[in-house]
Amino acid sequence: MANKPLDTSLLDKAILFATRAHAGTERRGKGFPYIVHPMEAMEIVATITPDQELLSAAVLHDTVEDTDVTVDMIRETFGERIASLVASESDTFEEGVSEEESWHARKQAAIDRLARAPRDAKIVALGDKLSNMRAIARDYAMMGDALWNIFHTKDPKDHEWHYRGLADSLRELENTFAFKEFEQLINQVFCHGKSH
Repeated sequence: MANKPLDTSLLDKAILFATRAHAGTERRGKGFPYIVHPMEAMEIVATITPDQELLSAAVLHDTVEDTDVTVDMIRETFGERIASLVASESDTFEEGVSEEESWHARKQAAIDRLARAPRDAKIVALGDKLSNMRAIARDYAMMGDALWNIFHTKDPKDHEWHYRGLADSLRELENTFAFKEFEQLINQVFCHGKSH
């Protein structure tokens, strides 16, 4: 049976835009092209909604934070809704403060922002955070505690605090398969060596 026709023009445009923006970059320490992560985030969002603007925002979510793309460029190309979703997913860096020094404050700000965010923004964020957590779980299974050395913050307790804070902020989505997987992976990675 043939696939049902669907207008994917907006999403196709977003995928091409993100692919070009991330071209020639590697996902940190992974050895594969960066675009794999936003594509996975988009796939996760697709398990929650068919909304093309949310799928587009998911594939574009790192373009402002990690490339030369600006929120204004996203707004001009994709409209206000997608631009604001991408903006809500972008960390803000303080001039003259290292990523290590600002890590805790940036992550707390992101957790707080996410807690107040509308459901649409939470869906896009869950695509990103679950993709990240899947990578952490895979790498942790292979590397154990040596994994934390690739991050700006090396203490696993900091990462546990961050991911549990994100889960609390995203709890509105707890009935989705994606959220259940996210929480299960957090427990799997951070409950090692703890008595229950």
